Amino acid sequence: MKQIISLAVSIAILGAIYLVIDIGSLLRALRGVDVPLTISALAVFVPILSIMAWRLKVLIPTDHRPSLAEALRLILSASAMNMVLPSKMGDVAKSAFMKKSGGLSGSKALAVVVLEKTSDVLALLVWCVFGLMVVSPSGPFFQVLFAAVALGLLFCIVMLGSLRFADFFFVVAFRIVPQKLGAKIGNLRNAWHEMHGFFWRHAKFSLGIIFTSIVLWFLNLAQIWLFALAVGGDVPFIDNLALAPLALLAGLLPLTFAGIGTRDAALIVLFQPFMDSGTAAALGLFCTLRYIVPALAGLPFLTGYLEALRNNGD
Repeated sequence: MKQIISLAVSIAILGAIYLVIDIGSLLRALRGVDVPLTISALAVFVPILSIMAWRLKVLIPTDHRPSLAEALRLILSASAMNMVLPSKMGDVAKSAFMKKSGGLSGSKALAVVVLEKTSDVLALLVWCVFGLMVVSPSGPFFQVLFAAVALGLLFCIVMLGSLRFADFFFVVAFRIVPQKLGAKIGNLRNAWHEMHGFFWRHAKFSLGIIFTSIVLWFLNLAQIWLFALAVGGDVPFIDNLALAPLALLAGLLPLTFAGIGTRDAALIVLFQPFMDSGTAAALGLFCTLRYIVPALAGLPFLTGYLEALRNNGD
C-alpha cells in the first residue's frame, strides 16, 4: 500500500512538472541525445557497482565473506527490491539474503547493511555541504537548506560518536512510532549497537569505508554530469559536483517512488542556470535510469534469493 501511495505521489509531481515545463524542449533534448556520451555515462556503472560489491564484501566478517561476484549479486538484487519496497527497504532485505546465503546471524547481517547505508548517507551529506559552500547561493531558501544539511551531517556524526545519544534517539523513536513498528525499531537499535562497536573497534577500517563511499558518490556525480552533457546541458563539472548531490538528497525523501518527482523537481530548480526546464526534465529521466538499470540487472538473481528464503521458511 505504501508503495502504491509513493507511486501516486511521484505521478502527481511529474504531472505537475510536465504541465509547467516546455514539453517541446523536453522532446528536443531527448531526440538530440548524444549517444557516445550516453554510452560513456552508462559505462560508469562498471566501476560504481564493482566498488559497491567490494565494499560489501570487505564489510562481511572473514569467515562468512562472499566472493566479489556473490557480493555483486547481492547489490543488484537489493536494487531490484528497492524498486518495489518503500524507503530503500530492499537494502534491509539484502541482510536477509546475507543471512541465508552467507550464514551470518540476523543481527550481524543487519549491522553490515546499517554501516553500509550510514557511510552512504554521511558521504552524500559531505558532498551536499561541499556543494553549498562552493556555490554559496544567496537567499533564505538556500540558507535554510544549508542549515538543514549541516544539521543532518552533525546528527549522523553524533549518532556514530555517542552510543548514549543513539540510544536516546531510538527510545524516542520507539515511543512515537506506531506500535506495529516497535519491533523494527528494536531490531535496528540492536543492529546499531553491533555496528557501533565494530566501527570503533576498527576505526581506521571504518573511516576507510566512509572514504570509499565518498569516492562512490563522486562516480555517481560524474555519471550525472555525463548525462547532463548528453541531453545538451552546459554544466561545468565543479557546479555539477556542487548541485547534483542536493538533487539526489531530495530523491531520498520517503515520499515518492524511487525518488521520482522530487529528484526531477530539484534538478529543474538547481540546474536552471545551465539548462532550460525541458532539458532538466530530460536529465531527470536519465537519472531515473540510474536506478532502473541495476534493478533490471538484479532481477535474474532476485528469484534465487527469494526462493532460498521461502525454502527456509522466511
